[in-house]
Amino acid sequence: MESVRKNGDKGILYTYFILSIIGIIMIYSASMISAYNGALTNGISISDKHFVIRQSLYFMIGSFIVVLMSNSFNIDIFKKKNIQQLILFGVLLLLLVTLLFGSEINGSKNWLNLGIFSIQSSELLKISSILYLSYILDRRLKNERSYNLKSLIPPLLLLGLGILLILVQGDLGGALLNAGIIAFMLLYSDIKNKIKLQILTITATPLFIYILYTLIFDTSNIYRLKRIKVLTAPFKYENGDGYQLSNSLLAIGNGGIFGKGLGNGIMKLGYLPEPHTDFIFAVIAEELGLIGVLIIIFMYGFLTFKAIIYANKTNNNFYKMICIGISSYIILQVFINLAGISGLIPLTGVTLPLLSYGGSSFLSISFAIGILLSCSKNIKNEKNNGYTCTNPRMVVTPQS
Repeated sequence: MESVRKNGDKGILYTYFILSIIGIIMIYSASMISAYNGALTNGISISDKHFVIRQSLYFMIGSFIVVLMSNSFNIDIFKKKNIQQLILFGVLLLLLVTLLFGSEINGSKNWLNLGIFSIQSSELLKISSILYLSYILDRRLKNERSYNLKSLIPPLLLLGLGILLILVQGDLGGALLNAGIIAFMLLYSDIKNKIKLQILTITATPLFIYILYTLIFDTSNIYRLKRIKVLTAPFKYENGDGYQLSNSLLAIGNGGIFGKGLGNGIMKLGYLPEPHTDFIFAVIAEELGLIGVLIIIFMYGFLTFKAIIYANKTNNNFYKMICIGISSYIILQVFINLAGISGLIPLTGVTLPLLSYGGSSFLSISFAIGILLSCSKNIKNEKNNGYTCTNPRMVVTPQS
């Protein structure tokens, strides 16, 4: 830990630990009574500490990953072509296996049961997309002859295949999140605006057609259209399709400025269907109030801001794009979750980073934070070795 504090970014490291510990506390508060009553396990009563014990285990594993990657891991290993191919094709294969043999939960077939534990393969695509696209953009921008749309189409098609597999699994929220991360990275990159517009046109058209089809014509996914309808008047449908959203809004409203106090929330007692996962922030709002909500949002903003700062401190395209990818990952996932539970957008089932219960999501964001810390260490070393970059679009030159 002392080595991590010296080499990595202490602010990012401490924020990761604080959010994770808050998550463990709130998961226990949100799940203890419902778990004992069997409300979260199809009527089967389990220990009130079941979920908090498992989340604590994920926290220990995730902390080990973060400390290891920020201390002794060489991020430049991801610049190797064979490593990138192994990661991306491995994730694509896992997505395909999940589609064929996975378990369906809440309408999405995106969980693969491995006996001892289950994994959500779509979580792995976020990390692999960030690493692979950073690698591709770094290579293309170094070689001006391959700096064109034609050279970018094959890698983008591979990433698009991963998003398509997530869509077919029924996870529209996960697909949009992955697509958003890729879009933010492309927009920030140094590729020409003309190429960005061409990519946007090529990719947005089929995605728009799919969303339109699945919302209007696909009867198996008609619940998505109902979720859009509920947004206009959630309390009008509170006994039906608006049950989740109306109770979430009630929980948020009940909290007021200072909240009802830790453990004193009411809506988690059978009114919120997934109080420890998708709706953990509604429980936080009810028990910790506006003050607690603002503190947590500030910490998410701090992580995002630090990632963007590091992206602008370096002229190394690989580090820069990784930092932007991770900042996009955090802010988009936070926005989609909070906007869903507050009625700004339809509910998507996207969890809240570091706060929601779940091993796959927690370990995925832990891996992302570890990569960010590793990048921050290398970017700091660039500066210490006599390199400056006051403008990320300018070439880095040694200090005299």
